[in-house]
Amino acid sequence: MQTIVLATQKGGSGKSTLAIGLALTAIQAGHTVRLIETDPQGTLSNWQNRRPYAEPIVEPVYTAGEVEPRLQSLERSGVTLVIVDTASGVNAATTAAIRHSDFCLIPARPSVADIEATTSTLAIVRAWKRPFAFVLNQTPIRGQRIGNAASSLGNEAALDLADVLAQPLIVMRNDHQDALGAGLAVSEYAPTGKSADEIRGLWQWLETRLYGGVSVEEQPVVGKFEELPHIVPTIFLENTAEPAALVSWSGF
Repeated sequence: MQTIVLATQKGGSGKSTLAIGLALTAIQAGHTVRLIETDPQGTLSNWQNRRPYAEPIVEPVYTAGEVEPRLQSLERSGVTLVIVDTASGVNAATTAAIRHSDFCLIPARPSVADIEATTSTLAIVRAWKRPFAFVLNQTPIRGQRIGNAASSLGNEAALDLADVLAQPLIVMRNDHQDALGAGLAVSEYAPTGKSADEIRGLWQWLETRLYGGVSVEEQPVVGKFEELPHIVPTIFLENTAEPAALVSWSGF
């Protein structure tokens, strides 16, 4: 079983929508997936309440002491991938999740505040020597801001940018929020759209780092969820520890 943790101190970076999108893409790739929510705000739980399908199951885990036992239980039950959505800020549950992760994904919008906010998360990741990458999320389609943000992340990590920046970048589009409101993932809400393509590309990037390019069919899968039916796109449902100096931000 592999565990991916999405963590960053800054709120509003899109951790929950990324977690949902990656979970459904991994299921479609043949994985048995569980979502763990350590954020008391309950974005994933609320999404599941709106969802017309049972899978993936969202499991709330709000205390640090619950994290390791829950992961061990899920592995024994045949789950092959766990994706953990954490709260903003730095707390014990987030630290425990990072400690027990196989890969930590640090989302950041291309803004000064978001890049600066990754420093504390990166310090925890490095303290536990966990593999990690940044993902630029909610980006404009193009512009100097993206390049400046990417360069700053590479400088902050003190590593080559190709090693620490996940691909592709995730562009800000309404599909993500519309899917969230409908209880769907973006690959279900608009399966042929650009947003779905980007999430599938991000999953493929992560899969290569988790499994070294070996497909899920070649992995020892104990169990598998029943395949989800095709979902016709729907309308939006209403009511729903080494900080480094940052480079110039003249492009913002």
